[in-house]
Amino acid sequence: MAMTDPLGDMLTRIRNAQMRGKSKIVSPASNLRSNVLEVLQREGYVRGFARVEQDGFAVLEIELKYFEGEPVIREIKRVSTPGRRVYSSVKNLPQVHNGLGVSILSTPQGVMSDHEARERNVGGEVLCQVF
Repeated sequence: MAMTDPLGDMLTRIRNAQMRGKSKIVSPASNLRSNVLEVLQREGYVRGFARVEQDGFAVLEIELKYFEGEPVIREIKRVSTPGRRVYSSVKNLPQVHNGLGVSILSTPQGVMSDHEARERNVGGEVLCQVF
């Protein structure tokens, strides 16, 4: 069966692994997933990730980050879904927990956090929110 929301699948894998206290997870590789992981790594929510070959398929090995035994990502949720796309202009970009969290956007200039989008004065599709 075909996967309808690959990014949502990766976010759910991260959420489930952190509930179980896992240090690494594996997710099928794609450019969008890699770009979102780069933003999460830059913002300090994941330790790192690597694209590797496994059974003839490209996968992403994601190292999760914990602080004093608690996951760094308290909440991660998908905003724009395949059935309901959510777009935002630079003026109306949502702030997650008064700026303590981050929204990840897909813009014409690439995938970036809401902070970077405000600096570059560009809006786009709100992919997910992390706190």
